[in-house]
Amino acid sequence: MGFVEKCIEDSMPIWQECLNSKFLVELESGKLDEECFKGYIVDDSIYLMYYAKVFALGILNSRDFDSLRNFYSFLAFVNEGEGSTRLKYLERYGLNDNVVEKLPQREENREYTDYMLEHAQEGIPETMMAALPCTLSYAWIFRELLKRSPGVKDTVYWPLVRDYTALDYDSICNKWISFGNKVCRDLPQERLTHCMEIFRQCSKLELGFWHMSEKPRNDI
Repeated sequence: MGFVEKCIEDSMPIWQECLNSKFLVELESGKLDEECFKGYIVDDSIYLMYYAKVFALGILNSRDFDSLRNFYSFLAFVNEGEGSTRLKYLERYGLNDNVVEKLPQREENREYTDYMLEHAQEGIPETMMAALPCTLSYAWIFRELLKRSPGVKDTVYWPLVRDYTALDYDSICNKWISFGNKVCRDLPQERLTHCMEIFRQCSKLELGFWHMSEKPRNDI
């Protein structure tokens, strides 16, 4: 078992809490208030601006071509691969990136991105541990959600679920796991323990993000 897989195993109880959050349970049934979902899409859009900066720090701190190429590809995926469905939802709600980028982060969102950016400055392994819980937990959560509630395909939320259960998303997750294992290989135990704590804390901040999304924003 690689180090990233150990981190996933350690954080799995938190991911299970995410899956069973009120927001996702109501989303999978189609009963989620669209005002809450609109708020989530706005917050996710804001979050992604900062998430991209995590990979930009990875590029800045890379000391070899392999790391540079990987972080560049990850940054491109965040900016392009996760964009089309999000933009369509924004359009549905009469919004766009120009409007969204002027809105404030909610507290839970800011706490999460501040934590990621702080630890992404420590080194390449820490950058990956800060970034991975978002991407990997989404893949696991939405696969599980689809398995237990196939009827989500008949809801307005299906395009979001479809994106995170697609084969190309699974492929990028496997690539990120492989690179995460590589950069953590041969680290001293003290640093590995620190890296796992970053992964676990970011998983907890993911849970906070889902709970935050249970309440609609009041500024859109």
